[in-house]
Amino acid sequence: MRLVGKKALVTGGRQGIGRGIVDAFLAEGATVSTCGRGARPEGLAETVVWHSTDVADPSQVAALATNTGAIDVLVNNAGVQIEKTVVESTDADWDLVIGANCRGVFNMCRAFLPAMPQGASIINIGSISGEASDPSMALYNASKSFVHGLTRSIAVDHGPRVRCNAICPGWIETGMLTAGFDLSDDPDAARKDALARHPTRRFGQPADIAAMAVWLASDEAGFATGQMFTIDGGMTAASPINTGLF
Repeated sequence: MRLVGKKALVTGGRQGIGRGIVDAFLAEGATVSTCGRGARPEGLAETVVWHSTDVADPSQVAALATNTGAIDVLVNNAGVQIEKTVVESTDADWDLVIGANCRGVFNMCRAFLPAMPQGASIINIGSISGEASDPSMALYNASKSFVHGLTRSIAVDHGPRVRCNAICPGWIETGMLTAGFDLSDDPDAARKDALARHPTRRFGQPADIAAMAVWLASDEAGFATGQMFTIDGGMTAASPINTGLF
């Protein structure tokens, strides 16, 4: 019960990594609220407060901050992915991806930072795609690089009162992973090749990312700030020439 007495807010808690973090925080004793666009999702624990909020809208985020009050832990997980190159991307694509993935994280941090107490923790969900670009995901790759840079800036500007770190997931079993494989000519072959690049011989689960989030939210991580924590099953540790040789 490492988070007893802590009040946490997780954006994008409807499904996937966000839902995994919500569940893990509850199990560790935190008081948890979450938000997303649309109505409260089915299956969300009754003790979790749901807010219908678009994090890309500054006015909605300001209202959320007023309604929620001071929090000890902020997890910026809400995000979207579009599988297009720069040339293929439209203005609407830009508004959607940059709005949610960049402006949304910025809006949340700007709104909640002033009231966060000493020892508070901000956890941004970045990506290995913010360090090495996946093909045909130009806006998504760029948006995650922004998240990494903002994470470092917040850590520098707002320490020691608030710690700020990013978790950089690799390939996690969510809808986004499936969409990425669907871009290939042979999705099944692409999935097999991807598994061969993981020393763990499996893709990640939301619980794998949630476990790191629990640690970063806890007092155990009191000396960790401004860092990008890669959780990818060892994929980025290997040279492509070693594929299948582990």
